[in-house]
Amino acid sequence: MTETLPPCPQCSSEYTYEMPPLLVCPECAHEWSPAADEEEAFQDGPGEIKDAVGNVLADGDTVTVVKDLKVKGQASAIKVGTKVRNIRLVNGTDGHDIDCKVDGFGPMQLKSSVVKKVL
Repeated sequence: MTETLPPCPQCSSEYTYEMPPLLVCPECAHEWSPAADEEEAFQDGPGEIKDAVGNVLADGDTVTVVKDLKVKGQASAIKVGTKVRNIRLVNGTDGHDIDCKVDGFGPMQLKSSVVKKVL
């Protein structure tokens, strides 16, 4: 099994080697974490995210909630039809890919599968 390591981000040398937990370039002595490569890919953006009915979402869109959502620490739930303005798409955890502020609840993350884009 041949594992190819990424080239050095500083000098582009292909002779990098692994010295856990880092990757090392023997030509320029640059050391970096393989997690940094993953973070760069993470910062490129979440890709195409679709709402519950298949509309493509974008930063700044307005969406409505399509089902009641229980919120931890709150006595009431976010009701169906609640409008959420100015969403921001993120690579969240557990499928939570929308960062927003919901009136009466504050900042939170939502799943795109529980919202519908307002056209």
